[in-house]
Amino acid sequence: MSNPDSTSSSTPPPSHAAHIHTPLCRSCGAPAAAPTPAPWSGDSPPPAYRPIRMPAINAPTNTAAIVLSPVPQPLPVPAAAPPFAFHPPTKRITSPDDIARFHASTHGRHFLGFVASLSASVHGRKLSDPLPSPPSPAVSALLDLISALSAFVASTPPLPHSSRYGNPAFRLWHEKLAHSVNDLISPIIATATAASPSTLAGAEVELAPYLLDSFGNGSRIDYGTGHETNFTAFLYCLARLGLIAEDDFPAVVLRVFAAYLDLMRTLQDTYLLEPAGSHGVWGLDDYHFLPFVFGAAQLIDHKYMKPKSIHNPDILENFSKEYMYLACVMYVKKVKKGPFAEHSPMLDDISGVPHWKKVNSGLLKMYKAEVLEKVPIMQHFLFGSLIKWED
Repeated sequence: MSNPDSTSSSTPPPSHAAHIHTPLCRSCGAPAAAPTPAPWSGDSPPPAYRPIRMPAINAPTNTAAIVLSPVPQPLPVPAAAPPFAFHPPTKRITSPDDIARFHASTHGRHFLGFVASLSASVHGRKLSDPLPSPPSPAVSALLDLISALSAFVASTPPLPHSSRYGNPAFRLWHEKLAHSVNDLISPIIATATAASPSTLAGAEVELAPYLLDSFGNGSRIDYGTGHETNFTAFLYCLARLGLIAEDDFPAVVLRVFAAYLDLMRTLQDTYLLEPAGSHGVWGLDDYHFLPFVFGAAQLIDHKYMKPKSIHNPDILENFSKEYMYLACVMYVKKVKKGPFAEHSPMLDDISGVPHWKKVNSGLLKMYKAEVLEKVPIMQHFLFGSLIKWED
Protein backbone atom coordinates (compact mmCIF):
# COMPACT_ATOMS: atom_id res chain seq x y z
CA MET A 1 0.00 0.00 0.00
CA SER A 2 1.42 3.28 -1.00
CA ASN A 3 1.98 6.08 1.41
CA PRO A 4 -0.67 8.73 0.71
CA ASP A 5 1.70 11.46 1.83
CA SER A 6 4.38 10.52 -0.69
CA THR A 7 4.58 11.89 -4.20
CA SER A 8 3.85 9.37 -6.92
CA SER A 9 6.81 8.57 -9.12
CA SER A 10 4.63 8.99 -12.19
CA THR A 11 3.56 12.46 -11.19
CA PRO A 12 6.12 15.18 -11.83
CA PRO A 13 6.76 17.55 -8.94
CA PRO A 14 4.89 20.81 -9.19
CA SER A 15 6.97 23.48 -10.86
CA HIS A 16 7.44 27.03 -9.62
CA ALA A 17 5.37 28.24 -12.55
CA ALA A 18 2.40 26.25 -11.27
CA HIS A 19 2.21 28.56 -8.29
CA ILE A 20 1.68 31.69 -10.40
CA HIS A 21 -1.72 33.06 -9.48
CA THR A 22 -3.98 33.46 -12.51
CA PRO A 23 -7.02 35.75 -12.21
CA LEU A 24 -10.32 33.80 -12.24
CA CYS A 25 -13.74 34.86 -13.43
CA ARG A 26 -16.01 35.53 -10.46
CA SER A 27 -19.04 34.04 -12.28
CA CYS A 28 -17.78 30.76 -13.72
CA GLY A 29 -14.36 30.29 -12.12
CA ALA A 30 -12.59 30.00 -15.46
CA PRO A 31 -9.20 31.68 -15.98
CA ALA A 32 -9.63 35.31 -16.93
CA ALA A 33 -7.27 37.49 -18.92
CA ALA A 34 -5.32 39.97 -16.81
CA PRO A 35 -6.10 43.61 -17.66
CA THR A 36 -3.46 45.36 -19.75
CA PRO A 37 -1.62 47.95 -17.63
CA ALA A 38 -2.20 51.55 -18.64
CA PRO A 39 0.73 53.13 -20.52
CA TRP A 40 3.06 55.37 -18.52
CA SER A 41 1.78 58.92 -18.90
CA GLY A 42 4.09 60.91 -16.60
CA ASP A 43 6.45 63.63 -17.77
CA SER A 44 9.43 61.69 -16.49
CA PRO A 45 10.56 58.21 -17.60
CA PRO A 46 8.81 55.25 -15.91
CA PRO A 47 10.29 54.26 -12.57
CA ALA A 48 13.25 51.94 -13.00
CA TYR A 49 13.82 48.94 -10.79
CA ARG A 50 16.26 49.66 -7.99
CA PRO A 51 17.55 46.86 -5.75
CA ILE A 52 16.41 47.07 -2.16
CA ARG A 53 19.30 48.10 0.09
CA MET A 54 19.76 47.06 3.64
CA PRO A 55 18.53 49.78 6.01
CA ALA A 56 21.21 51.92 7.60
CA ILE A 57 21.20 53.28 11.12
CA ASN A 58 21.88 56.80 9.87
CA ALA A 59 19.57 56.69 6.85
CA PRO A 60 17.44 59.85 6.58
CA THR A 61 14.04 59.18 8.12
CA ASN A 62 12.29 62.42 7.17
CA THR A 63 12.62 62.20 3.38
CA ALA A 64 8.97 63.09 2.79
CA ALA A 65 9.22 66.13 5.04
CA ILE A 66 12.33 67.30 3.17
CA VAL A 67 10.62 66.92 -0.21
CA LEU A 68 7.53 68.85 0.91
CA SER A 69 9.44 71.64 2.66
CA PRO A 70 9.90 75.00 0.90
CA VAL A 71 13.16 75.72 -0.89
CA PRO A 72 15.32 78.13 1.16
CA GLN A 73 15.41 81.49 -0.59
CA PRO A 74 18.22 84.09 -0.70
CA LEU A 75 17.89 86.79 1.94
CA PRO A 76 19.95 89.93 2.51
CA VAL A 77 22.38 89.87 5.41
CA PRO A 78 21.17 92.31 8.09
CA ALA A 79 23.92 94.87 8.68
CA ALA A 80 25.23 95.22 12.23
CA ALA A 81 25.30 98.84 13.36
CA PRO A 82 27.72 100.42 15.86
CA PRO A 83 28.29 100.77 18.71
CA PHE A 84 29.35 97.12 18.84
CA ALA A 85 29.54 95.00 21.97
CA PHE A 86 31.76 92.13 20.87
CA HIS A 87 32.06 89.19 23.24
CA PRO A 88 33.11 85.53 22.97
CA PRO A 89 30.28 83.51 21.37
CA THR A 90 28.88 80.54 23.24
CA LYS A 91 26.92 77.36 22.53
CA ARG A 92 23.18 77.56 23.22
CA ILE A 93 21.51 74.65 21.39
CA THR A 94 20.85 71.51 23.45
CA SER A 95 17.44 70.23 22.28
CA PRO A 96 15.04 70.08 19.33
CA ASP A 97 13.14 72.98 20.89
CA ASP A 98 16.31 75.07 20.69
CA ILE A 99 16.66 74.09 17.03
CA ALA A 100 13.11 75.26 16.35
CA ARG A 101 13.78 78.52 18.21
CA PHE A 102 16.91 79.14 16.15
CA HIS A 103 15.16 78.62 12.81
CA ALA A 104 12.27 80.86 13.87
CA SER A 105 14.67 83.65 14.84
CA THR A 106 15.86 86.49 12.61
CA HIS A 107 19.42 85.19 12.42
CA GLY A 108 18.32 81.61 11.87
CA ARG A 109 16.30 82.66 8.83
CA HIS A 110 18.96 85.03 7.50
CA PHE A 111 21.82 82.58 8.02
CA LEU A 112 20.05 80.02 5.84
CA GLY A 113 19.19 82.85 3.43
CA PHE A 114 22.91 83.72 3.33
CA VAL A 115 23.73 80.15 2.26
CA ALA A 116 21.03 80.36 -0.42
CA SER A 117 22.42 83.72 -1.58
CA LEU A 118 25.94 82.30 -1.91
CA SER A 119 24.48 79.43 -3.93
CA ALA A 120 22.48 81.73 -6.21
CA SER A 121 25.53 83.93 -6.85
CA VAL A 122 27.36 81.14 -8.71
CA HIS A 123 24.62 79.88 -11.01
CA GLY A 124 26.32 78.80 -14.22
CA ARG A 125 29.80 79.98 -13.17
CA LYS A 126 32.97 77.90 -13.43
CA LEU A 127 35.73 78.22 -10.86
CA SER A 128 38.01 79.78 -13.49
CA ASP A 129 35.44 82.28 -14.81
CA PRO A 130 36.33 85.96 -14.38
CA LEU A 131 34.59 87.43 -11.37
CA PRO A 132 31.78 89.96 -12.02
CA SER A 133 33.73 92.43 -9.89
CA PRO A 134 37.37 92.47 -8.73
CA PRO A 135 38.04 90.72 -5.40
CA SER A 136 37.53 93.11 -2.52
CA PRO A 137 40.32 93.68 0.02
CA ALA A 138 38.45 91.45 2.49
CA VAL A 139 38.30 88.58 -0.04
CA SER A 140 42.02 88.97 -0.73
CA ALA A 141 42.71 88.95 3.02
CA LEU A 142 40.65 85.77 3.41
CA LEU A 143 42.68 84.09 0.68
CA ASP A 144 45.87 85.16 2.44
CA LEU A 145 44.52 83.62 5.65
CA ILE A 146 43.92 80.28 3.97
CA SER A 147 47.35 80.42 2.31
CA ALA A 148 48.94 80.95 5.74
CA LEU A 149 47.09 77.94 7.14
CA SER A 150 48.25 75.87 4.17
CA ALA A 151 51.83 76.86 5.01
CA PHE A 152 51.27 75.47 8.52
CA VAL A 153 50.64 72.07 6.92
CA ALA A 154 53.97 72.19 5.11
CA SER A 155 55.76 72.98 8.38
CA THR A 156 53.85 70.32 10.37
CA PRO A 157 54.42 66.93 8.75
CA PRO A 158 52.41 63.92 9.97
CA LEU A 159 53.93 61.83 12.73
CA PRO A 160 54.48 58.05 12.54
CA HIS A 161 51.06 56.62 13.22
CA SER A 162 49.51 53.19 12.62
CA SER A 163 45.81 53.93 13.14
CA ARG A 164 43.38 54.49 10.32
CA TYR A 165 42.39 57.92 11.63
CA GLY A 166 43.79 60.67 13.81
CA ASN A 167 47.41 61.56 13.18
CA PRO A 168 48.46 63.48 16.34
CA ALA A 169 50.39 66.04 14.25
CA PHE A 170 47.00 67.65 13.57
CA ARG A 171 46.98 68.81 17.19
CA LEU A 172 50.22 70.69 16.49
CA TRP A 173 48.69 72.22 13.36
CA HIS A 174 45.62 73.29 15.34
CA GLU A 175 47.81 74.82 18.06
CA LYS A 176 49.52 76.95 15.43
CA LEU A 177 46.09 78.11 14.27
CA ALA A 178 45.06 78.97 17.83
CA HIS A 179 48.27 80.89 18.55
CA SER A 180 47.98 83.03 15.40
CA VAL A 181 44.20 83.34 15.00
CA ASN A 182 44.02 87.02 16.00
CA ASP A 183 46.89 87.91 13.70
CA LEU A 184 45.11 86.09 10.88
CA ILE A 185 41.84 87.95 11.44
CA SER A 186 43.27 91.44 11.95
CA PRO A 187 44.08 92.07 8.24
CA ILE A 188 40.46 91.27 7.36
CA ILE A 189 39.15 93.74 9.92
CA ALA A 190 41.61 96.35 8.66
CA THR A 191 39.86 96.31 5.26
CA ALA A 192 36.77 97.97 6.76
CA THR A 193 35.45 100.83 4.65
CA ALA A 194 31.88 101.55 5.77
CA ALA A 195 33.11 101.59 9.36
CA SER A 196 36.62 102.58 10.34
CA PRO A 197 38.84 99.78 11.68
CA SER A 198 38.82 101.50 15.07
CA THR A 199 35.04 100.99 15.24
CA LEU A 200 35.61 97.27 14.87
CA ALA A 201 38.27 97.14 17.55
CA GLY A 202 37.94 93.95 19.56
CA ALA A 203 36.02 92.08 16.86
CA GLU A 204 38.64 89.31 17.00
CA VAL A 205 37.28 88.14 20.36
CA GLU A 206 33.99 87.21 18.67
CA LEU A 207 35.28 86.13 15.26
CA ALA A 208 38.15 83.95 16.45
CA PRO A 209 36.04 81.11 17.97
CA TYR A 210 34.17 80.70 14.67
CA LEU A 211 37.43 80.45 12.77
CA LEU A 212 38.99 78.08 15.32
CA ASP A 213 36.03 75.74 14.95
CA SER A 214 36.10 75.87 11.13
CA PHE A 215 38.93 73.41 10.58
CA GLY A 216 38.08 70.45 12.77
CA ASN A 217 38.54 69.57 16.43
CA GLY A 218 42.14 69.47 17.64
CA SER A 219 41.40 67.10 20.52
CA ARG A 220 39.28 64.56 18.68
CA ILE A 221 41.20 65.01 15.39
CA ASP A 222 37.96 65.00 13.41
CA TYR A 223 36.04 67.19 11.00
CA GLY A 224 32.45 67.33 9.78
CA THR A 225 29.61 69.46 8.48
CA GLY A 226 29.36 71.31 11.80
CA HIS A 227 32.86 72.70 11.32
CA GLU A 228 32.01 73.62 7.72
CA THR A 229 28.91 75.41 9.03
CA ASN A 230 31.00 77.39 11.52
CA PHE A 231 33.23 78.57 8.66
CA THR A 232 30.08 79.74 6.89
CA ALA A 233 29.03 81.47 10.12
CA PHE A 234 32.43 83.20 10.18
CA LEU A 235 31.73 84.51 6.67
CA TYR A 236 28.21 85.54 7.74
CA CYS A 237 29.66 87.57 10.62
CA LEU A 238 32.04 89.32 8.21
CA ALA A 239 29.05 90.13 6.01
CA ARG A 240 27.14 91.54 8.99
CA LEU A 241 30.09 93.85 9.70
CA GLY A 242 30.10 95.09 6.10
CA LEU A 243 33.49 93.51 5.37
CA ILE A 244 31.87 91.28 2.73
CA ALA A 245 29.25 92.80 0.42
CA GLU A 246 26.73 91.05 -1.80
CA ASP A 247 28.91 91.84 -4.83
CA ASP A 248 31.60 89.70 -3.19
CA PHE A 249 29.46 86.56 -2.98
CA PRO A 250 30.68 84.98 -6.26
CA ALA A 251 34.28 85.50 -5.12
CA VAL A 252 33.46 84.16 -1.66
CA VAL A 253 32.26 80.87 -3.20
CA LEU A 254 34.51 80.50 -6.25
CA ARG A 255 37.71 81.71 -4.60
CA VAL A 256 37.47 81.67 -0.80
CA PHE A 257 35.26 78.62 -0.24
CA ALA A 258 37.04 76.72 -3.01
CA ALA A 259 40.39 77.44 -1.32
CA TYR A 260 38.91 76.43 2.05
CA LEU A 261 37.73 73.13 0.52
CA ASP A 262 41.18 72.47 -0.96
CA LEU A 263 42.77 73.13 2.43
CA MET A 264 40.33 70.80 4.18
CA ARG A 265 41.04 68.04 1.67
CA THR A 266 44.74 68.51 2.40
CA LEU A 267 44.13 68.33 6.15
CA GLN A 268 41.93 65.25 5.78
CA ASP A 269 44.50 63.44 3.67
CA THR A 270 47.57 64.58 5.62
CA TYR A 271 46.34 64.04 9.17
CA LEU A 272 43.71 61.36 8.50
CA LEU A 273 40.92 63.33 10.15
CA GLU A 274 38.10 61.17 11.41
CA PRO A 275 34.63 62.03 10.06
CA ALA A 276 32.65 63.83 12.76
CA GLY A 277 29.16 62.39 12.92
CA SER A 278 29.32 60.67 9.53
CA HIS A 279 26.10 59.33 8.03
CA GLY A 280 28.04 56.43 6.56
CA VAL A 281 26.77 55.44 3.15
CA TRP A 282 23.65 57.55 3.69
CA GLY A 283 25.51 60.86 3.56
CA LEU A 284 26.69 62.82 0.57
CA ASP A 285 30.25 62.79 1.86
CA ASP A 286 31.97 61.86 5.10
CA TYR A 287 33.03 65.46 5.70
CA HIS A 288 31.28 68.08 3.55
CA PHE A 289 27.85 69.23 2.40
CA LEU A 290 28.01 72.79 1.06
CA PRO A 291 30.38 72.07 -1.88
CA PHE A 292 27.60 69.90 -3.30
CA VAL A 293 25.10 72.76 -2.92
CA PHE A 294 27.40 75.33 -4.53
CA GLY A 295 28.65 72.84 -7.12
CA ALA A 296 25.11 71.97 -8.25
CA ALA A 297 24.41 75.72 -8.59
CA GLN A 298 27.46 76.07 -10.83
CA LEU A 299 26.05 73.44 -13.20
CA ILE A 300 22.53 74.87 -13.52
CA ASP A 301 21.53 75.19 -17.20
CA HIS A 302 24.73 73.55 -18.42
CA LYS A 303 24.20 72.52 -22.05
CA TYR A 304 25.83 69.11 -21.87
CA MET A 305 26.47 67.95 -18.33
CA LYS A 306 23.52 66.46 -16.48
CA PRO A 307 23.35 64.95 -12.99
CA LYS A 308 23.88 61.49 -14.53
CA SER A 309 27.18 62.74 -15.98
CA ILE A 310 28.91 61.96 -12.68
CA HIS A 311 29.11 58.35 -13.87
CA ASN A 312 31.30 59.34 -16.81
CA PRO A 313 34.97 59.08 -15.75
CA ASP A 314 36.10 61.35 -18.61
CA ILE A 315 33.79 64.15 -17.49
CA LEU A 316 35.02 63.88 -13.90
CA GLU A 317 38.63 63.90 -15.03
CA ASN A 318 38.28 66.86 -17.39
CA PHE A 319 35.86 69.11 -15.50
CA SER A 320 36.40 68.46 -11.77
CA LYS A 321 38.75 71.44 -11.59
CA GLU A 322 35.93 73.72 -12.78
CA TYR A 323 32.92 72.42 -10.83
CA MET A 324 32.90 71.69 -7.10
CA TYR A 325 30.21 69.04 -7.36
CA LEU A 326 32.26 66.98 -9.80
CA ALA A 327 35.38 67.45 -7.66
CA CYS A 328 33.50 66.17 -4.62
CA VAL A 329 32.24 63.09 -6.47
CA MET A 330 35.72 62.42 -7.80
CA TYR A 331 37.14 62.65 -4.26
CA VAL A 332 34.50 60.23 -2.95
CA LYS A 333 35.35 57.75 -5.69
CA LYS A 334 39.02 58.08 -4.83
CA VAL A 335 38.69 57.35 -1.11
CA LYS A 336 35.88 54.78 -1.21
CA LYS A 337 36.12 51.38 -2.83
CA GLY A 338 33.49 49.20 -4.44
CA PRO A 339 30.44 49.96 -6.59
CA PHE A 340 29.43 53.63 -6.41
CA ALA A 341 25.75 52.78 -5.84
CA GLU A 342 26.69 50.78 -2.74
CA HIS A 343 29.10 53.13 -0.97
CA SER A 344 27.30 56.36 -2.04
CA PRO A 345 23.60 55.55 -2.58
CA MET A 346 22.52 59.15 -1.92
CA LEU A 347 24.75 60.52 -4.66
CA ASP A 348 23.72 57.68 -6.93
CA ASP A 349 20.04 58.48 -6.38
CA ILE A 350 20.62 62.19 -6.99
CA SER A 351 22.26 61.36 -10.33
CA GLY A 352 18.82 60.27 -11.55
CA VAL A 353 17.34 63.76 -11.09
CA PRO A 354 16.68 65.30 -14.53
CA HIS A 355 18.34 68.69 -14.08
CA TRP A 356 20.74 70.58 -11.81
CA LYS A 357 18.26 73.21 -10.66
CA LYS A 358 16.22 70.51 -8.96
CA VAL A 359 19.39 69.02 -7.48
CA ASN A 360 20.41 72.41 -6.10
CA SER A 361 17.02 73.18 -4.56
CA GLY A 362 16.78 69.69 -3.08
CA LEU A 363 20.25 69.96 -1.53
CA LEU A 364 19.40 73.33 0.01
CA LYS A 365 16.36 71.74 1.67
CA MET A 366 18.45 68.77 2.72
CA TYR A 367 21.14 71.03 4.20
CA LYS A 368 18.55 72.65 6.43
CA ALA A 369 17.05 69.31 7.49
CA GLU A 370 20.17 67.16 7.78
CA VAL A 371 22.65 69.74 9.12
CA LEU A 372 20.98 72.87 10.53
CA GLU A 373 18.18 70.90 12.23
CA LYS A 374 20.34 68.19 13.83
CA VAL A 375 21.10 68.67 17.53
CA PRO A 376 24.37 66.62 17.47
CA ILE A 377 25.69 69.05 14.84
CA MET A 378 24.13 72.34 15.93
CA GLN A 379 24.97 71.87 19.61
CA HIS A 380 28.42 73.18 18.64
CA PHE A 381 27.08 76.26 16.80
CA LEU A 382 28.10 79.57 18.37
CA PHE A 383 26.05 82.63 19.29
CA GLY A 384 27.36 86.09 20.11
CA SER A 385 26.45 89.68 19.26
CA LEU A 386 26.60 89.08 15.49
CA ILE A 387 24.58 85.84 15.47
CA LYS A 388 22.29 86.45 18.40
CA TRP A 389 20.45 83.85 20.42
CA GLU A 390 16.86 85.04 20.81
CA ASP A 391 15.05 83.81 23.90
